[in-house]
Amino acid sequence: MKPDNQTKLGNNLALLYGKNAKPTTETLIKLVESWKPRIHKLRKFWDERDSILITYGDPIETNSEIGIPLLDRFLCNYVDNAINIIHILPFYPSTSDGGFSVINFREVSNSQGNWDDIQSVGKKYRLVFDCVINHVSKSSAYVKGHLSQSKEYENYCIEHQPSFDYSNVMRPRTSPLFHTYESKKGEVQLWTTFSEDQVDLNFSNPRVLIELMDIILFYASKEASVIRLDAIPYLWKESGTSCVHLQQTHAFIRIIRIILNEAAPHVLILSETNVPHSENLTYFGTQADEAQIIYNFSLPPLILYALTHTDTEPLTRWAKTLKAPSDRCTFLNITSTHDGIGLRPVEGILTKEQINSLVNITLSHQGHVSYKSNSDGSKSPYELNITFYDAVNDPTDHKLSTEVQVLKFLVSQAIAMALAGVPGIYFNSLLGLRNNQKEHEVKREINRGKVSLAEIEKNLRDPESPMYKVFHGIKSLLEKRKSESSFHPNSENTVLDLGRHIFAVWRCNRKTNKMLLALHNFSDEALVCTLSNELHHYHYTDILDPDSSIKPPNILMPAYGIRWLKITEE
Repeated sequence: MKPDNQTKLGNNLALLYGKNAKPTTETLIKLVESWKPRIHKLRKFWDERDSILITYGDPIETNSEIGIPLLDRFLCNYVDNAINIIHILPFYPSTSDGGFSVINFREVSNSQGNWDDIQSVGKKYRLVFDCVINHVSKSSAYVKGHLSQSKEYENYCIEHQPSFDYSNVMRPRTSPLFHTYESKKGEVQLWTTFSEDQVDLNFSNPRVLIELMDIILFYASKEASVIRLDAIPYLWKESGTSCVHLQQTHAFIRIIRIILNEAAPHVLILSETNVPHSENLTYFGTQADEAQIIYNFSLPPLILYALTHTDTEPLTRWAKTLKAPSDRCTFLNITSTHDGIGLRPVEGILTKEQINSLVNITLSHQGHVSYKSNSDGSKSPYELNITFYDAVNDPTDHKLSTEVQVLKFLVSQAIAMALAGVPGIYFNSLLGLRNNQKEHEVKREINRGKVSLAEIEKNLRDPESPMYKVFHGIKSLLEKRKSESSFHPNSENTVLDLGRHIFAVWRCNRKTNKMLLALHNFSDEALVCTLSNELHHYHYTDILDPDSSIKPPNILMPAYGIRWLKITEE
């Protein structure tokens, strides 16, 4: 290991383990050196060609084929190179929570395929792997070993301690912080941030850290380009604190970054931190030395508010502040994921009344709302559980035409592609899937519905079907985006205030001297968008509709219209 990396590693481990850091440092250095020869170096990303499809390994159903090979075939036959990065959500053996209660991090679930199937997808696309780092299934060897007092897994979980002050612990769920399990020494209570089946790992034990680092390097050897750190804010526990965003957690991410920089410098870190925006930004690190990519979690609720209230003011106000601290960092711009639409990320951006309006809209659109427990015993809405298509389109409004519904949805997706960052498209959004109406215990299952291959093939042959219009609409936007260097994630990103119905962003790539003005109408009426004086000196071509006539300063915006205007000086 390079001397500089070795020093950084030791310093960060000292924050976690004090005088016990030295043997852990030595063990990790040996671990890195053992993995280096087994990791194939890949091209780093990002640029305007990059976009990520977020998908389960088995989102498509047939009577005969299993998940990942079938997904691979769908990608080859339909998606092709419109998207170039695939985030396969946890494909490991699991007992609950859509794969996020992992039994074994080093195996592929038999129902989804095997490592050869994963690497088959990886030959055509770069891959994002989940590292569900905060917790494991109660059926995992870690928890079973802890409960049986196995020497190998001794102190792998966190038992209730009378001396520990739990009063300030921040809760993302309303379930108990501790659950009771049978152990060799009788009943014990173990820390469970998320559910009874998801037992938190004890990272104050350096052997747990070493085990997780070994898993991360194993993923790099399986050609992961990005490691997603699930639920990372809750990693470290300290008496009397909120047990969220602790300095030890940030040190842990820096340790991962150091190890990857040494063994697999092409592998990037994506932090999953569904928290208020200001807190989210801290995961870039104070010196851009933690995650290279963070989810732009404030984006989905702000887009939803803008579309359902015909008011882009909060979205515009917030987006004006967006800036990565370094060209080594960027945002993952999403409107939907396998989880719900988080509401904590808009605390301080939307008022309580505005947030409650989104809660009411979700319920009226046949969605659900999940809550979190507050320190005073009260509950607050935590996330909206609904497909994004149904969030922006009331499924009970049978008067709204399919054409308008699709236009509304596509303008929401275009924002994630126009803003600085890498766009992330959830599989169910790519096909415009609606709420999963099957019975489900977990509210988030409403946005995790599967679709049959026969239904996909039927709809993608029918130009009049909503699925066809959504799928090809998103593909067309992505294809246009790929050809414009203005959309490079590091290009300048200036959000303009052009009225409460228009979301406008000016993108400029200083290296190529290419510029583009992206306009989006959030109204159900055609509007005239009047550009400011400083934008009169350009000639515009709409890359989405090259035959249209664009004559500034007054630009006609169709209802829910999108205009991506390429700029050249006259």
